[in-house]
Amino acid sequence: MVKGKRLLGINGLGRIGKLTLWYHLQEKIFDGFVINVGREVGRDLEAVLHTILTDSTYGRLESFLYGAKKRDFVAEIVDEKQRLLSVDGMPIKILQNARNPAEIGWGKEGVRLVIECTGKFTDPTKADDDAKGSIRGHLKAGAEKVILSAPFKIKDKSLKMPADAGMFVFGVNHAEYDSEKHHVVSGASCTTTGLAHMLKPLLENEQTSQIMTASMSTVHASTASQSILDSVPKAGSKDLRKNRSVLNNVILTTTGAAKALENILSQIQEIGFMADSVRIPTSTASLIILNLTFHSPLKENGDPVITRELINDIYKKAASGQQKDLLVYSEDQNVSADMIGFQASCVIEGAENHTRTGFMPIPSVVLKEYGLKDASDVRVPVTHAKLFGWYDNEFGSYVYTLGHLTKYVAKQMQ
Repeated sequence: MVKGKRLLGINGLGRIGKLTLWYHLQEKIFDGFVINVGREVGRDLEAVLHTILTDSTYGRLESFLYGAKKRDFVAEIVDEKQRLLSVDGMPIKILQNARNPAEIGWGKEGVRLVIECTGKFTDPTKADDDAKGSIRGHLKAGAEKVILSAPFKIKDKSLKMPADAGMFVFGVNHAEYDSEKHHVVSGASCTTTGLAHMLKPLLENEQTSQIMTASMSTVHASTASQSILDSVPKAGSKDLRKNRSVLNNVILTTTGAAKALENILSQIQEIGFMADSVRIPTSTASLIILNLTFHSPLKENGDPVITRELINDIYKKAASGQQKDLLVYSEDQNVSADMIGFQASCVIEGAENHTRTGFMPIPSVVLKEYGLKDASDVRVPVTHAKLFGWYDNEFGSYVYTLGHLTKYVAKQMQ
């Protein structure tokens, strides 16, 4: 590759790695790409090119980029020995020799910014020379910045987040990114991305900012961590359900979205957020079902202040304001297939959002426990809201938002 050019490094060519390449081929802000696969693929370089050009969910690359009308799309092997490809006029170099990030040699290739997409190197506290590899190894290999396409996971719970590491969702807290300080960055997860965009406008509105309780379930498309057919679990596996056939089951499992969200929106730490996931047999597009409880003041006529109309109005304003093109408000009758490839961090299903207000009695004994004056029949108005948000957990929401973050970080490096 030609040094001096603006190159993006991608480690891993799985779901997010390949689609990250697709996104930046679409945006064309980089002059070329260096992709580390870390192993031999197929029989020759043609197998890598085939992997890049085709996708069972989103179709062929040329159709994805240009629709049905493009006829002069060219993708070819330029130099088999040097592992050089050209796709739609963009040079791509394939590296296949190193799996440990510290051994990849980004500096030699002229790569300053790397997207870590293998899902294997998620702990920002591990040293750059860790024998099993570390996300910091990319910096040792010559990169200046590395962005992880997953949440950070610190295995040693006694350790804190390093000062040079930060987790960001574009459109929510990306302005907190400091180019002088942050060198190891996480783009959080697909669910955290959608959830953060759902919560941001509510937390910033005075009438809905005081959330009493919160919980979320994501009805989530299948992922590569699940088995196509029933299989024997690996040694030490805790969740045996992930070894059941993804094709035939609805599977209850966990999600780290609530924990990761605390790094994006600090207010969540005070709420006691709960989250779970229900895996379903589809290839992509997922749905957040968000349950919130508010203390809702009453109007003079006795009606609650927090209503479905108020919440939907908050979302409409956010979707046309500071979260424009990232948050979308919809009253269409959507199904999951409508969200495949739809480029937005989250799509609010406004027609299905609803609220209900009731009164929570507080017994006198509770008041006395807190040193408050005895009062009979104290009843606090409480509004429960059930809100729905779609997100394409592969390209349309996650890679799209991660791509915005990548461009933001790259711009700060100029």
